[in-house]
Amino acid sequence: MSTTPKTDLGTLTAAELLRLYRRRQASPVEATRAALDRIARFNPAVNAYCHVDEDGALAAARESEARWQAGRPMGPLDGVPSSIKDLTPTRGMPTRKGSRTTDAAGPWDVDAPFTAHMRAAGAVLLGKTTTPEFGWKGVTDNTLYGATRNPWNLGTTAGGSSGGAGAAAALNMGVLHQGSDAGGSIRIPCAFTGTAGIKPTFGYVPQWPASAMGTMSHLGPMARTTEDVALMLTAVGQPDDRDWMTGAPFTRDWTVGLSRGVRGLRIAYSPTLGYVNVRSDVARAVAEAVEVLADLGAIVEEVDPGFTDPIDTFNTLWFSGAAKILANLPPEKRELVDPGLHVIAEEGARISAVDYLRAVDARTALGERMAAFHREWDVLVTPSVPITAFPLGDNVPPGSGLRHWMEWTPFSYPFNLTQQPAASVQCGFGDDGLPVGLHVVGARFDDATVLAVCHAFESARPPRYPEAPVPG
Repeated sequence: MSTTPKTDLGTLTAAELLRLYRRRQASPVEATRAALDRIARFNPAVNAYCHVDEDGALAAARESEARWQAGRPMGPLDGVPSSIKDLTPTRGMPTRKGSRTTDAAGPWDVDAPFTAHMRAAGAVLLGKTTTPEFGWKGVTDNTLYGATRNPWNLGTTAGGSSGGAGAAAALNMGVLHQGSDAGGSIRIPCAFTGTAGIKPTFGYVPQWPASAMGTMSHLGPMARTTEDVALMLTAVGQPDDRDWMTGAPFTRDWTVGLSRGVRGLRIAYSPTLGYVNVRSDVARAVAEAVEVLADLGAIVEEVDPGFTDPIDTFNTLWFSGAAKILANLPPEKRELVDPGLHVIAEEGARISAVDYLRAVDARTALGERMAAFHREWDVLVTPSVPITAFPLGDNVPPGSGLRHWMEWTPFSYPFNLTQQPAASVQCGFGDDGLPVGLHVVGARFDDATVLAVCHAFESARPPRYPEAPVPG
């Protein structure tokens, strides 16, 4: 089909591949083979994929190639190599949720809405990416598939719970990757791997089956660039009546207006939210990124949103969800579960209904506070995570004295409570050479402004990525 330019197709973005497909300068089969080649070369080192469906991917790529040859592409992602997280049901591929409590025999005969929308858009599904067991923590390891390593330093974590997607995106082992985020699980790995991703406004992307973490859980796209994130959000932000918690059906092309810039936008820059201890090199990288936004014409002021740390509220809801996960398992399978998940599930089982409902009230108050805040400010900018990636094998940074993963992710979980759109993009590097993330939070339903800010920053300071996994 093609007269491919002298470019490694495996290094290109979705937007670049689609432009080449339209010009018949590359084919989905070539791009899929390039992605599979990168998986074969890099996945043994990073463990981003727990399942690769080479035959299925190539068959889908051949069908896409025929559509492009006929001038009838199927959808906005036709022929783009992509992945699905191991928490999300995918027809023909195992969804083990990183857990030995699941049955390897399946059946694997249903697509979740996210997967169905990716197929309907023409995406080529390469396989499933790794997650901690049931997505319960901020790093990615489990006893079924092992640990996911950070491509920037193989001795460090890629974050979690969408760590496999983050590592895959950083190395372009496929171009578009599904994440899910109930407390930071898109933004944490994006920060640690230097990739781009958004937790969309709750309800824009349907989720079925429902998460144990309820209405804190958002599904969203991860990639190397915000443009690709917007392309993917356009495809998956479609209604599906299996998710009854979504609001009125809403669809749009999220690439429209992406390049509008930030001139005149009112940006609140909060280095610490008023209570977070941020490592100095991370703080410096984020402050320099904020200066870039100001240079691009944004009106930037340093201001905190005015709430205290809602970790107790979050933990009440999160630990209750963990308790539900274990309660749904038969007794003989509970001992197979990650010991750390056992700990928070046991704490969750002791939470009373009254305490749970008090947490719901506190969550409501936080949502009201942020709605008022965004009447004055278009976006809030913070660090994505107050540290860079730490050594593999730990749930918390060694020597920190912390107990739980959410204690080192204080910038992410507040905005799961409020259901706001929140994104992370690469904004620099720490003194250890590891990526730092810029966190951009918008008013509910204003994902477009969040994406525009991220795209403007990336256009001024393009991200860079490792050519291959870096030994630790």
